[in-house]
Amino acid sequence: MASLSIRIDVGPDNRIGPGKVQLLEMIAEHGSISAAGRALGMSYRRAWMLIEAMNSGFGQPVVEAQIGGKAGGGARLSAFGTDLVAHYRAIERAADRAAAPFLDRIVASERNTDDEPPKPAP
Repeated sequence: MASLSIRIDVGPDNRIGPGKVQLLEMIAEHGSISAAGRALGMSYRRAWMLIEAMNSGFGQPVVEAQIGGKAGGGARLSAFGTDLVAHYRAIERAADRAAAPFLDRIVASERNTDDEPPKPAP
């Protein structure tokens, strides 16, 4: 099955796509940059660099330090980071819905063994 992968170029040096969004989701789930990185098979350094790039690129924190009790500190998404993930996923769902009939035709044309070109979308 064909699918879309959405990358949004917010500015010349600021992009958000599936990898960064997944990292943010893992930080929200695990409460830790290192645990999020491990869950994705990513080093802490790489995860930290991606977070710093997002924080810098958006001009506000996407991830914040969480000072904390017995278990020590951690990390959490800022309100902006939470909104960023939600908006990205909404864009992704809308794009998937809009592209579905065209993707179906691409997949169908891939299976077409005739020399006849596929019929255009309505």
